[in-house]
Amino acid sequence: MFLTISTTGTPGRPATDLGFLLHKHPDRAQAFSTSYGTAHVFYPEADDRRCTAALLLEVDAVALVRRGKGKGRGGAPDAALSQYVNDRPYAASSLLAVALSGVFSSAMKGVCTARPQLPGQPMPLRVEVPALPARGGPDLVRRLFEPLGWTVAAEPVALDAEFPEWGESRYVRLVLESAALTLAGALRHLYVLLPVLDDAKHYWVSPDEVDKLLRAGEGWLPGHPEQKLITSRYLSRRWSLTREAMERLELVRLAETDDSAVEEIDNAVGAEPEGETEGETGAETEGEAGAEEKSAPLAVQRRDAILAALRQAGAARVLDLGCGQGQLVQALLKDPRFTEIVGVDVSMRALTIAGRRLKLDRMGERQAARVKLLQGSLAYTDSRLKGYDAAVLSEVIEHLELPRLPALEYAVFGAARPRTVLVTTPNVEYNVRWESLPAGHVRHGDHRFEWTREEFRAWAHAVAGRHGYGVEFLPVGPDDPEVGPPTQMAVFSVETVKEAKAA
Repeated sequence: MFLTISTTGTPGRPATDLGFLLHKHPDRAQAFSTSYGTAHVFYPEADDRRCTAALLLEVDAVALVRRGKGKGRGGAPDAALSQYVNDRPYAASSLLAVALSGVFSSAMKGVCTARPQLPGQPMPLRVEVPALPARGGPDLVRRLFEPLGWTVAAEPVALDAEFPEWGESRYVRLVLESAALTLAGALRHLYVLLPVLDDAKHYWVSPDEVDKLLRAGEGWLPGHPEQKLITSRYLSRRWSLTREAMERLELVRLAETDDSAVEEIDNAVGAEPEGETEGETGAETEGEAGAEEKSAPLAVQRRDAILAALRQAGAARVLDLGCGQGQLVQALLKDPRFTEIVGVDVSMRALTIAGRRLKLDRMGERQAARVKLLQGSLAYTDSRLKGYDAAVLSEVIEHLELPRLPALEYAVFGAARPRTVLVTTPNVEYNVRWESLPAGHVRHGDHRFEWTREEFRAWAHAVAGRHGYGVEFLPVGPDDPEVGPPTQMAVFSVETVKEAKAA
């Protein structure tokens, strides 16, 4: 099993810098033990103009059989090949990928203590793999490597050069060239894509393989057009691991698009709450200040008001946008008039908790057909959200920075365009009634703003006018004659506009 990495030098950067990056001196041949044999690193050529590092992996076929039992997940991928006569010692596979990560671990991480400026610099690279199993043929090889900036030459290997009529084998001679990649990036591409093309792993794929994939795929896998195929094959088509990886990759994509850290995007839930407080502030769960009898928590009153408005609108197919931990989705499921309920949230932790709350894994088939949980950002248009009767944005808008509200507005009112939209948000004027809330503080640390009734109405009227909706306003909770209700709700409706024009 053989692979070479070559580079060319310039007057200001000798090609032998490759030795610094790989942490292997060009004047020495070195050997490293692996679980399945010995990896040799040597340099067929090394001068200022051109330098080539070679990795030769000698596989111990007996050790491979003993550890992997010679078949299934641990051994050769072809049933026609026996335990002792197979392509594992010769064809690039996960064995070579593991050797790459072990022998060139510092280079793959982009670490070079002697020359710390080198790892971040793109350099001309040429990678050659004489025998690469490619399930999917040369076309798949190009689809995997070309989007990453490689020029790809994948020449099919004949089954037998003496008998061309036998056709081509599943192996290719691979040559990759690029002038715009770092060595660390190139090694991470190879580490992931060699076993993907072979479509087999020589070891049992455990849950920690998801972390390995995401580490090696950082910066390129979230946006790769063949992301799903890469993820599935790398994880040996284990459905649960593939789903977890795809969800985490989507979160990375959303964070990159939003110019945020993943931790900032997936911050909707700290720990699963208990009872009916549902993550509210202490002020909101106390009820009206000075009340002799404790009323229902504001969250319950808000949910009841939303359900009443949806029934009044005659909605059957409902979107809960920013569904959090699924409290409203759970309430909607209890009413058979709501035939399709879709909860959407950017936080996978919130959706996981929602799934547990709803007991999706134990739900009957008919009930499960009514509900879906989707990961998505409300700042971007999403074709999955079109065609619904109603959408609910309950305590959502105040968690966005004000400059991002126009994007949410277009995604919901302009692109998805449900017949009815319900928006609830805190009424900041009511905050003076919370005895436990310090003056000048918002109700939740993640609130970017809280509006007065006048500010909320001005925003709602402007949105309605831009997108052809009518809008009405309803109080939620005790309606104080001086400061209004604790929660304000806007009901946007296309029908309201039609009725107004008819009158």
